[in-house]
Amino acid sequence: MTSALPSNGTAPSASTPPDPLPDLVHRLAERLSARQWRLATAESCTGGGVASACTDRAGSSDWLERGWVTYSNRAKQEELGVPVPMLESEGAVSEPVARAMADGAARNAQVAVALSVTGVAGPTGGTDDKPVGTVWFGWHLPDRTWTECRCFDGDRSAVRRQSVRHALQVLVDALDGPPQEGSP
Repeated sequence: MTSALPSNGTAPSASTPPDPLPDLVHRLAERLSARQWRLATAESCTGGGVASACTDRAGSSDWLERGWVTYSNRAKQEELGVPVPMLESEGAVSEPVARAMADGAARNAQVAVALSVTGVAGPTGGTDDKPVGTVWFGWHLPDRTWTECRCFDGDRSAVRRQSVRHALQVLVDALDGPPQEGSP
């Protein structure tokens, strides 16, 4: 009996855990599709990683509306309507900005569901108050918007990967349960 090797010609390591993103995206697609809801993403430090994970799934155009990469403060203000005074007083990596990004994405895309990610992926840019690995998330559903701050360990790539996974996992968890009209 023979088995095919991946395109790079090497067998996967038995100790390498499976990538959780395809399963998370599958679960997200099921939940959004069951409700006939669409998703918009607003990303900063992940640079479109959430939207990329979503579009890795065939048929994602059925439930993914659009995504913004708003890396600069100017982009956050122009594309998502984050108020300049908020950006100046709170900084881009903050609870009010994550909330405003999620709400702005939902509003501008005219969708029921949105998520936002803004953080310090490193290796530079951290401060005592916001060290490297600090990431604020925002999620918007028809009946609420909520935020969460996490601090992830690792290098820039690890912080970004963990951020994408966390943003999707929390949204899937919020959408768990039977679909009901007008509620998550």
